[in-house]
Amino acid sequence: MEEDQKTEQHFVFMNYDPEYERLRSNKTKRGVHELDLYLSRKHDEVLSNNLRPGTYCKTLSLVIVDAFAVQISDHQANVLRSAKEVRIVEKNQELV
Repeated sequence: MEEDQKTEQHFVFMNYDPEYERLRSNKTKRGVHELDLYLSRKHDEVLSNNLRPGTYCKTLSLVIVDAFAVQISDHQANVLRSAKEVRIVEKNQELV
């Protein structure tokens, strides 16, 4: 991680993807596994295509909404907001 920038958990929601919708409709065990693999690779590619390796940490991929959580700086969040595959990037807000 870049030492000079504070990182926080952000959720990145993806734009409409017909392949995601097709895979999501297959409720078999194999279909669920294929969807998990597809989303993990897709989310990893978005990060690697837009951010420097070693400057972020993806914590999870969400299947139900085609999104993922990642530890990034505010600057990196802005970079992801401009990626064509990304619909929205939101900082996690913890409830107290």
